[in-house]
Amino acid sequence: MRVLFMCTANSCRSILSEAMFNHLTPSTHEAVSSGSFPKGQVLPRSLSTLQQAGISIDGLYSKGNDAFEDHLPDIVITVCDKAAGESCPVYFGPALKAHWGLEDPSDVAGDDATVEAAFRSTLGRIERRCQAFLDLPFDRLNRDELKRELDRIGTL
Repeated sequence: MRVLFMCTANSCRSILSEAMFNHLTPSTHEAVSSGSFPKGQVLPRSLSTLQQAGISIDGLYSKGNDAFEDHLPDIVITVCDKAAGESCPVYFGPALKAHWGLEDPSDVAGDDATVEAAFRSTLGRIERRCQAFLDLPFDRLNRDELKRELDRIGTL
């Protein structure tokens, strides 16, 4: 199963999600990420947060949706924060779609410790959601049931 995490810039939340999912997942699943308007670079704080958590940053880079034209995802999860008025990217295709909104930790103002805590908190939330996803009984869920479960996980 291939999961695509999407955000606007593909520099923070979608990158953190891709890395965490791949860190937790068995080899039967794979996560990738993209942005509707990729920033072209991953935020250094995203990378340092992953490294501090013992998660590999190898191969992470900011990319657009065209990077996956040959390997379409089975599931697309947007991670932008609709509550903050962000417009989530739209993915056209047969993939199952869900929304797991996350506040952008790079928007947090304050001293270094405050910003670092926001990144760690976001990564922790992503970890809980990814683990809940991986714990699903995929062999017993039809498409509609899987969609309901993905939507439920987005509220965790």
